[in-house]
Amino acid sequence: MSESPSLSRAERNRLQLRADIIQAAFIEFSARGYHQTAIADIAKRLGIGHGTFYRHFENKRDILDHVIDDVSAKIMATLVAENAPSAAASLAEYREQCARIAKRLVGIFAENPAMARLMLFEATSIDQQMTDRMMNLLDWGGKLVAAYMSNGLKLGFFRADLDVEATGHAIVGMILISALRFLTHPDDKQEQQRLANAIQLLLVDGVANRTLSSTATTPSS
Repeated sequence: MSESPSLSRAERNRLQLRADIIQAAFIEFSARGYHQTAIADIAKRLGIGHGTFYRHFENKRDILDHVIDDVSAKIMATLVAENAPSAAASLAEYREQCARIAKRLVGIFAENPAMARLMLFEATSIDQQMTDRMMNLLDWGGKLVAAYMSNGLKLGFFRADLDVEATGHAIVGMILISALRFLTHPDDKQEQQRLANAIQLLLVDGVANRTLSSTATTPSS
């Protein structure tokens, strides 16, 4: 963790402890499950008192919001510059863009599968507000994918009859299934690669304008 050198030592220590609490909470959530984790478990892992915990967070639900914020920020960071919705100017560039994004998204969840498990399996069972937040994230994802579709439609390298909004949500569904398969078979690298290749084929060749000279090829492994 890096902070501005202008921060006082006390403030740096406060921020570090806050980050340590989030990390400890996430470890406990991953090991026990969100509902089975108590504040006492988090405090015990860090060797702090309950009062110290409550000086930084209202409750464990507050921490979960921060975890989701962090994941969302990491995902957003992969979708800028060369990976932005309007960045690709041809089907070939879009194909390369899909491969880059897929690799980076897999990396985000592969480095901590428990985070994906928490978001996919437990978050919607916490309360209505969290359920709504997760549903809004899925809706946002569908609309974001639709922006990529709209770019290809506008530039003519996608088929003219493409329903960008419906396609965007359908693609999010494919990505969710891929994530679930990853969580149930975390060590099966061959299946993960097959799924990645299948999704990329659908994302590119399944929506390509066939009147173009670009040829459909299987993504490289």
